[in-house]
Amino acid sequence: MPGIYDRDLDRNPANYQPLTPLGFLERAARVFPERTAIIHGKLRRTYGDFYARARRLASALEQRGVGVGDTVAVMLPNVPAMLEAHYGVPMCGAVLNSLNTRLDAAILAFTLDHGEAKVLITDREFSPVIKAALAIAKVKPLVIDYDDPEFTGAGDRIGELEYEDFIAAGDPNYAWAMPPDEWNAIALNYTSGTTGDPKGVVYHHRGAHLLAVGNVVTCTMGKHPVYLWTLPMFHCNGWCFPWSVSVVAGTHVCLRQVRAKPIFDAIADHGVTHMCGAPIVMSTLLNAPAADKRPLPHVVDFITAAAPPPEAVLAAMQDAGFNVTHVYGLTEVYGPAVVNDWHDEWNDLPAEERAVKKARQGVRYSALEALDVMDPETMVPVPADGTTLGEVMFRGNVVMKGYLKNPSATQKAFEGGWFHSGDLGVKHPDGYVQLKDRSKDIIISGGENISSIEVEDALYKHPAVAAAAVVARPDEKWGETPVAFVELREGATATVEELLAHCRAHLAHYKCPRHLVFEEIPKTSTGKIQKFRLREMAKEM
Repeated sequence: MPGIYDRDLDRNPANYQPLTPLGFLERAARVFPERTAIIHGKLRRTYGDFYARARRLASALEQRGVGVGDTVAVMLPNVPAMLEAHYGVPMCGAVLNSLNTRLDAAILAFTLDHGEAKVLITDREFSPVIKAALAIAKVKPLVIDYDDPEFTGAGDRIGELEYEDFIAAGDPNYAWAMPPDEWNAIALNYTSGTTGDPKGVVYHHRGAHLLAVGNVVTCTMGKHPVYLWTLPMFHCNGWCFPWSVSVVAGTHVCLRQVRAKPIFDAIADHGVTHMCGAPIVMSTLLNAPAADKRPLPHVVDFITAAAPPPEAVLAAMQDAGFNVTHVYGLTEVYGPAVVNDWHDEWNDLPAEERAVKKARQGVRYSALEALDVMDPETMVPVPADGTTLGEVMFRGNVVMKGYLKNPSATQKAFEGGWFHSGDLGVKHPDGYVQLKDRSKDIIISGGENISSIEVEDALYKHPAVAAAAVVARPDEKWGETPVAFVELREGATATVEELLAHCRAHLAHYKCPRHLVFEEIPKTSTGKIQKFRLREMAKEM
């Protein structure tokens, strides 16, 4: 029998609405219509304009038959159209698939086919690779070119029409609807394909709403922050920051490319308060020529992921005027869901002890219900002793719906009622989690995931290669870079330069090995490659 609090107290439109980040923009536009929402080069766009353009996009898409559950793919750098897509695409019920602008044509074609893209909006900078991808893809989406005034390079128009012409046909007062169910998909993001084809990670409106607000809380974003886009928006939907900034009616400062001088100029000229990025962005800032640097108007909050920055880098960033916060997450949890929540008293520790604290990934976001390190076989949490290895696992509303068209992978990822990250770590006595290894040998270079298996497969395609193994090598600039160890076939010959050229012909350039060594690859008695030994060898190089 229902309790007294369930009698005649039902859900209805007055007391229950599905959670979605779409309302963040609507509210910002109504409360602060004249406030600057977007800065891009000479362009200034208010929240009123931003909202109207997002509605135009939604309306134009609907006019072309795009609706609930349809996929709209975008191949865009950090430009205003990318921000508009984060609202306009789901406003008509469609799902946003932000393509990784660094991928090759074959992977892009697979992604377009797997996601069944109905529309593709593409920046002219990427016309060559998109043209090649469309030539081998099975789907034939409506292609829309985006002409960015800040783009000064070459690039053919390959679409049916240009973006501005497309949205001009849309209604700025388009009556978009809340999703009927907050469980509805809002975005599709692809993993790097660690064991074969990439997996399509599906986000829902509820999770996007919660993580967007979680970012505001975790990253101490007060009212009207100025957010600089140094993190690619294609990566986990920019960690949900396209939605977060609207919560507090902040200003987006767009950058097509991550370069030191434009970053320092943006911070000084626009009063940037927050930015995110991989360790490579920190290296770019710290190693910039003096002529490219400018004094910061105030302390800038810098949120970074991937490997924890070394103590020396953190000290240098602090001296340069940046307050660094380390976060951790995966595509499957909407980006960052764990933060190294810093205690003020830790600042007084000796440098060595402070570095130990800094090396930890941390504790769960407030938007995540549970985080633990567990034995994946027994599903029992490991002791909080800082030494017992287990698998890092997540549970909560900011975990993906699952993998698109891949029920077996989804079931495996959610075994035991937790999301299995595949990352190995330990739990310290205070509950802070620290990663120790990546069980699938993922290499994180410049914030991008590189599958060692994918690189090895490319090497094996060369007729002279008998065996290949790829591991990560620590790198001051990129965090990690791939190193390849190769054994040649008996009687075969190949040079380092030849094999590296072969890799570049089969992989996106950022995935190619930075170093290649001809070496007998250590194996177990059963023939299994001992990658831990190769990692040690790579560190000594």
